[in-house]
Amino acid sequence: MARRPGYAPGMDDAGLPALLEAIRHLHGCEATWVESVTVVEVFQGATVWKGEVQVFALTGHPTATMAYAWSEPTTGTKRRFFAVLHVPPIDSAQRAVQGSIVADIKARRSCATALPASAAFLTISAAPA
Repeated sequence: MARRPGYAPGMDDAGLPALLEAIRHLHGCEATWVESVTVVEVFQGATVWKGEVQVFALTGHPTATMAYAWSEPTTGTKRRFFAVLHVPPIDSAQRAVQGSIVADIKARRSCATALPASAAFLTISAAPA
């Protein structure tokens, strides 16, 4: 399958333009792609998350100079986008994934949708291929 522009080996299936737009929408700043980092999160001997996290340098954000972003499929053509700021205690792609997992668990337990200010996600319909 041929990849569309904005894709690279290890790139999120949504593509770089979609991740940049998610960062703009969720955090109100511009971003420049830096690198792709493989993250494997294991809990009690089982892999609970495995994927590529894209690292971005931020311009125009009041407190963060970096962000971590990725997406995952939901239903139909929709994807859930994650954009986590590099602010304590988030200091790596691994910690960004861990923080999103913890935020999801807390949201499910409390039936609340609020996330910490450093973590944000967005669900949108994917553009047709």
